[in-house]
Amino acid sequence: MAAKLRKGDKVVVLAGKDKGKQGEIASVAPKDNKAVVEGVNMAIRHTRQTQTQQGGRISKAMPIDLSNLALLDANGKATRVGFREEDGKKVRFAKTTGEAI
Repeated sequence: MAAKLRKGDKVVVLAGKDKGKQGEIASVAPKDNKAVVEGVNMAIRHTRQTQTQQGGRISKAMPIDLSNLALLDANGKATRVGFREEDGKKVRFAKTTGEAI
């Protein structure tokens, strides 16, 4: 099945402690049905200092479930994603505006 949300998409969080926050998808794990969004679902990790990296408390974006994310359309509103064929290719489109993503 084709992915509705992909790396690089601008999304908004629909549920949870970060509801309403917007960000860009950094990575997607389709097997786990999760995605990492920059600046969303942050957790503090304690790391030991190495020769190249400073130690201490470092904030890290944790994976969030894909069902809690919605794509942002051209107007900056949350939208669902549909699929259609254009010129023999399967393309994603925003259901609110109808334009291809």
